[in-house]
Amino acid sequence: MDARRTIPSAFRDARRLPLCRAMHEHTGMKLLRFACVGAALGAYPLSHAAPVDRPTRAPLPVIIAHRGASGDRPEHTLESYALAVNVGADYIEPDLVSTKDGILVARHENEIGGTTDVAAKFADRRRTQVIDDDSITGWWTEDFTLAELKTLRARERIPSRGHSYDGQFEIPTFDEVLDLAARLGRERGRAVGVYPETKHAAHFRSLGLPIEEKLVASLQRVGWNRRNAPVFIQSFEIRSLIRLRPMTRVRLVQLVNVAASPPDSAAVTFASMQTPEGLRRVRRYADGIGAAKELILRARPDGSVGQPTTLVRDAHAAGLLVHIWTLRSDVPFLPAMWRGDQAAELRAFKAAGVDGLFTDFPGHAVAALRGAGAR
Repeated sequence: MDARRTIPSAFRDARRLPLCRAMHEHTGMKLLRFACVGAALGAYPLSHAAPVDRPTRAPLPVIIAHRGASGDRPEHTLESYALAVNVGADYIEPDLVSTKDGILVARHENEIGGTTDVAAKFADRRRTQVIDDDSITGWWTEDFTLAELKTLRARERIPSRGHSYDGQFEIPTFDEVLDLAARLGRERGRAVGVYPETKHAAHFRSLGLPIEEKLVASLQRVGWNRRNAPVFIQSFEIRSLIRLRPMTRVRLVQLVNVAASPPDSAAVTFASMQTPEGLRRVRRYADGIGAAKELILRARPDGSVGQPTTLVRDAHAAGLLVHIWTLRSDVPFLPAMWRGDQAAELRAFKAAGVDGLFTDFPGHAVAALRGAGAR
């Protein structure tokens, strides 16, 4: 497009707009001429850009590193998060639980027997408690101070994945994760987002260790407690999100599973959340849903890939974003309907219109959706 030819023609069109015509006839000022050109160019876009996530300016779907690059490093470690950013992830996901002394740390669960060497160092701390109606025996973050947790080292949770990094990395605090994201963003000249989840929030609040207020305080510390911050906060618990809503303007996401109910709201089912009416109710307190991927694409009886459900369309109609979880490249996690081709799975969910996706292998997602050179 030749700008020298386009701008004069845009101005001629602008003068036909009632407000601009009146200003031009009254003043003839060049400043107002340019204002009118700006108005006209709004009706003549120079290009049709792909949709983006505004806080990060990343093209949709945004790529969310599930527990970091957890397919290649022990999950929820600074090293896992840093690798995810290095391969091009837009957001890193720290699941948040509390220590005994009220510090938020990144662990998928407050039970840490499967992800650390705690059994070898604190054998006497093992106990049984009920979490979300399940009786579980193990070691719990709420029984340890941060100083004690810092003596532990992370290990890979999944037996089929590599274990060469076991015993090397610390448990990070949420503040450390935020500082890492901010530093890596400055170094790369792009926003690196964070996507924390409040884990077992009702349980921790009952212990006098509330998660929500401390999460918001940490965001406030780095200047990210604002609407246009590169932050999503997610939870399965409805009350956790409702509690957060008056505390923060960052975007909130209601997690939606295939079956059952949110752990704090037995009267509401995940199935009811997926209806148009249920999605409108979610929109009253949240900005998006984090849906299990099976709610979007399922296999047909013959094992082939079925057509997308209406959930993305219905959620968008309700004003909600749709992020899906969790895409994994490795056996046994890649569904058989993709015949070993995770790139096909990634492209299919993009074609289905999702706004973001969680993956254990963010580098694979970047390569499949944006080209191997994207960072």
